[in-house]
Amino acid sequence: MYLDLEIIDFHTHFPTSKPWFTGMGPDARQQYLERRGERRAKIAREQAMAYSKEWRLTWGFDPPEQNPPDDATQAKRWADEIDKYGLRAVGFVTGGGNDNLAEVISMYPDKFIGFAHNYPFADNAADELRRAITELGLKGYKLLAPNLDRAIEDEAAYPVWEVCAEYNIPVLIHFGIQGGGGGIAWHENINPLKLHNVAKDFPDVNFVVPHFGCAWIRETLQLCWACANVSIDTCGSNQWVRWVDGDWTVKKLFRKYVETIGAERIIFGTDSSYFPRGFAVRYLEDQIRDCRELGLTDDQLQAIFGGNAARLFNIDLHAKQE
Repeated sequence: MYLDLEIIDFHTHFPTSKPWFTGMGPDARQQYLERRGERRAKIAREQAMAYSKEWRLTWGFDPPEQNPPDDATQAKRWADEIDKYGLRAVGFVTGGGNDNLAEVISMYPDKFIGFAHNYPFADNAADELRRAITELGLKGYKLLAPNLDRAIEDEAAYPVWEVCAEYNIPVLIHFGIQGGGGGIAWHENINPLKLHNVAKDFPDVNFVVPHFGCAWIRETLQLCWACANVSIDTCGSNQWVRWVDGDWTVKKLFRKYVETIGAERIIFGTDSSYFPRGFAVRYLEDQIRDCRELGLTDDQLQAIFGGNAARLFNIDLHAKQE
């Protein structure tokens, strides 16, 4: 436990040395390189790196190591982080493709939970997701909407949603600014309201929008108001609050969402990934403090920081770790 709470981090990325987003669809960076060439791609990377450096200095995070070790070593590091901070489990939403992530999960199955993350518009997408659930043991489905090359509401993906409903797995879909400063701020799938028709057509699927909506606060709230099967997660630094209208803070976001959708639809996450940072405990500390200062009850706190994730993953919140 951590500060008298059973903690499940719903949203992390496994820091494999392989390409993280294998099988998720077209490679946006490669497409940009092909369209605009290496010179402009290099300029864009350097501009984005300036924002990344500012973020790391703000939070006191070391930069990612240049030559990460093999997956077994990274898995051991993450298992040690879970023990160090007394976490119940972490959810890895990406990890080099379904098969690679499943192999990682198998190393510490009581500590790690994996999300399938295959491209939803592939001809075999539904079959691949079913395989990931039934054969590989993955317990969720993750998409990056601004990385898709088709509208997320395209009915070509409906067989995938049917599989999600059949196996009652949570679906985590990133909307809003992707990649922070220097990232993607506009795309046909950037707006969380793009999920409206899908969520309406599949009320038996639990959809989760991360990062409190990632700058699309009004739209995320409207989506949640219209669709009771949509929840939000709290992951990351949420530095985007500085770049939207109004005097927003993470604490104010908690207040707004608790007052509207309730604590039962708010799910804690950190977006942690690489080493030497490891588990971004600063995010956990700050969010617990914000919630306690807002006067949330112990039951509400436990729901946000572990209970809701356990329910969506269908796991025991209080299972013992070895």
